[in-house]
Amino acid sequence: MSQTIAIVREIRIGQPKAFARGQVSGIDKQPVAGATAVTSAGLTGDGVGDPRYHGGADKALHCYAQHHYAYWQQQFPGNPHFRAGGFGENLCIDGTDEWQVCLGDRWQIGSAQFEVSQGRQPCWKLNERFEIADMAVRVQHNLRCGWYLRVLHGGEIQAGQEVLLLARPFPDWPLTRILELIDSQSCDADKLGEVLQLPLPESWRQMFRRRLESGVCEDWQRRLFG
Repeated sequence: MSQTIAIVREIRIGQPKAFARGQVSGIDKQPVAGATAVTSAGLTGDGVGDPRYHGGADKALHCYAQHHYAYWQQQFPGNPHFRAGGFGENLCIDGTDEWQVCLGDRWQIGSAQFEVSQGRQPCWKLNERFEIADMAVRVQHNLRCGWYLRVLHGGEIQAGQEVLLLARPFPDWPLTRILELIDSQSCDADKLGEVLQLPLPESWRQMFRRRLESGVCEDWQRRLFG
């Protein structure tokens, strides 16, 4: 039986445009009114700047919990960027967050169905976006990272609709449990063996497998600081 767990306050899309350090980025997403079509690639009219690290089936839509903005505003009073859309989210979600959303959760919004595929691993572009030199590190450490959806069935969605939880096959695996495993640099064989039993996106599977085989955590310098 489905259960309402959240509301979509805004839907946002954006096309890549010039960003810092000579890069392009689709992080500057704007709200859209009315119904928006959802395909396996994400929202119609949306785009990413670097498809090596963004977009694709496992990162079709990005979600961010809107109550996190109050936390960030307390940390950085006066910073104008901590508002809806600040993290480049497609779906501004009200009512749930990374502590409650589990890997593999299946959602229905409007006529479309989704699966929670992974949490976000923040990169240096957040440093530039918020004009805070270590913003990506801060986001990773406090686990307020946001998360991605893959599309199971396309359809149409619009702001104001409920997020219905259709299934939760891995209730013991809230996203924070995996994000903390990443951030802690854990190479514990038992923990890694356990997480590798989950239906992870291939990038996460490779990361945890390398840790298990080498006993060494990956280098984050380039991702977090460019």
